[in-house]
Amino acid sequence: MLVNAKEMLIKARDGHYAVAQININNLEWTKAVLTTAQELGAPVILGVSEGAGKYMTGFKTVTAMVRAMDESLKITVPIALHLDHGTYDGCKKCVEAGFTSIMFDGSHFKIDENVEKTTELVRLAHDNGLSIEAEVGSIGGEEDGVVGAGEVADVAECQKIAALGIDFLAAGIGNIHGVYPSNWKGLAFDALENIHKGTNEIPLVLHGGTGIPEEMIKKAISLGVSKINVNTECQLTFAAATRKYIEDGGDQKSKGFDPRKLLNPGYEAIKLTCKEKFELFGSIGKA
Repeated sequence: MLVNAKEMLIKARDGHYAVAQININNLEWTKAVLTTAQELGAPVILGVSEGAGKYMTGFKTVTAMVRAMDESLKITVPIALHLDHGTYDGCKKCVEAGFTSIMFDGSHFKIDENVEKTTELVRLAHDNGLSIEAEVGSIGGEEDGVVGAGEVADVAECQKIAALGIDFLAAGIGNIHGVYPSNWKGLAFDALENIHKGTNEIPLVLHGGTGIPEEMIKKAISLGVSKINVNTECQLTFAAATRKYIEDGGDQKSKGFDPRKLLNPGYEAIKLTCKEKFELFGSIGKA
């Protein structure tokens, strides 16, 4: 059931759990996330970066695939199709393509420009029934060419963006995209608590969910994080399962080179990763 993400994240905030955003990259990824969410009764957000959208031949292709799967798989749990780290133009394209939610990443702009562009996109999103996420304080690592050092967001800037009517806020608290380095200092929980209180408890988003210790995840949820993004971990588990299948000679057995057989171990690995995240985030049975 395709919906925007506003209601599911308010419910998560009030229920002290988090909805997983699992980024998708192809048909296998999408099917794995949708079937696991349905089996476990978990709401979920399908994240699509601009790079992934381009790889899948465009946002309209992604929308058509997701809407067709939603119908053919008889999905009844809430599903949002969400642009991840969108540019100003990318957000507009996703509204036109039929996404149900967008994220505008204006964190690399000065706050006044971030406010100006976010204001316009809030109006556009809400006029078309979409939810919208904004960002303050860049996330560490690299996402589609945008590089961040993992800055901690300024509370006053978070308040300015939250006041624009966005539905949820990604605020940097030392989190990083990709694999966390051994010298990572951890999440800035004091900042997280101050941001949540200072923004009238708007649902907060934790990007870079791969590799954060479980106790930190649970504490972040207790302090207002209602959405946690996972991408790298699915990529790693998919690659590992596919590699093992080939190294074990699976592609040499009974037409194991058939793409449907070749990609199935990775598909099952993503399903397992999704289940682990839904359990950790507390979203099973919350649809």
